[in-house]
Amino acid sequence: MYQLELHQIRAAELRSTARRERLAREVVRSRRAARRARSDGHGAPAAESHTDRPRRLRLPRTA
Repeated sequence: MYQLELHQIRAAELRSTARRERLAREVVRSRRAARRARSDGHGAPAAESHTDRPRRLRLPRTA
């Protein structure tokens, strides 16, 4: 009986985790779609950065 209860608890945890991950993916997709819709008509750059920090070169310039 104890094993069955552990299995049911674990299954419920997995379902809730999957539900949260699906919701997070849906939010990302909707934000991306809204961003694309805004940039289509306003002449914004096609590829927007995913972070707010400025782009840096990976390697320093050589002399």
